Amino acid sequence: MLLTFFSGLLTRLQTSAPTVRTLLLSNSFSQNIPSCLWKLGRLNHVAIAVPDLEKAQSLYKDVLGARVSETVALPEHGVYTVFVELGNTKLELLHPLGEKSPIASFLQKNKTGGMHHICIEVDDIKAAMAELKKKKIRILSEEPKIGAHGKPVIFLHPKDCHGVLVELEQA
Repeated sequence: MLLTFFSGLLTRLQTSAPTVRTLLLSNSFSQNIPSCLWKLGRLNHVAIAVPDLEKAQSLYKDVLGARVSETVALPEHGVYTVFVELGNTKLELLHPLGEKSPIASFLQKNKTGGMHHICIEVDDIKAAMAELKKKKIRILSEEPKIGAHGKPVIFLHPKDCHGVLVELEQA
């Protein structure tokens, strides 16, 4: 009976294998991807706005055991940042630096904090900007600004990105 089970399983695998190979070898997926002069890279970080930066740092460092950076002020962006290392990506904890900070207004609407944006690396931020403008995706600044990693960044309007604030960072 066991031999019959394995024989049947082997037969099903052999008949389904050509289908899998055909799907893997077909270019239908890659044909749907438009060619660009720039490429998306890896997820660099997910940013979380926090009302109490020390408490958030303590959660990730002392409770969860993550490696947590020192606090860095970024006056040009109106934020304090802390990075939590996760191995394959990072979390960026954001706290307002001044009353005009975009994080201050975010926290007024979301008192306990929450996800603020995602950051994806690109290999050519200027080419990305040019092409996104042609595709009617709004960019929240005319030129890239230097971000928390010392690299040029831009932000895409959340209304053009299905409700998500997207940061693109030069890899």
